[in-house]
Amino acid sequence: MKRGGRSKGHGEDHFTKMIRHTMEEPAWRALSPTAQALYPWLKLEWRGAQANNNGKIRLSTRQAADRIGVTPDTAARAFHDLQAKGFIVQTEHARLGIDGAACSPAYEITELKLPASDKQDGRKLYRNWRPGADYPVHRTNANNPKGRNGRKATGNVVKLNPKI
Repeated sequence: MKRGGRSKGHGEDHFTKMIRHTMEEPAWRALSPTAQALYPWLKLEWRGAQANNNGKIRLSTRQAADRIGVTPDTAARAFHDLQAKGFIVQTEHARLGIDGAACSPAYEITELKLPASDKQDGRKLYRNWRPGADYPVHRTNANNPKGRNGRKATGNVVKLNPKI
């Protein structure tokens, strides 16, 4: 064990801080319970002030759904709700990499300082949120909404007669 009671290596705890003042904001109270459950999981993806990755925080919809115990559609709505109330901002769209591996969107948590910022604190957009004045939400379209896998229909379609 390290000095100060912290363990080193595999058994080390990973934690995040939830600030009461943030949770007392009108924007927090307006969030869905699912969005409130998702927010700490996003904050757990932040590496801390020394290795600040804010603005490049990635958590896929599927990962979020698994962590909070909901369907991917419900998790996607929670991401949208957090964006609309100013808790997160999407900084990069989801993409398919050159090697074919998908990459989820990147987010900024507005409560936290950005790495290249001269400010002491984050932008805290949620403080300016008012009912009926949501922030823009970036929605990602499905890459293949019809599920066709690049196949084109041919003109010679043979229909089977179900009565035969």
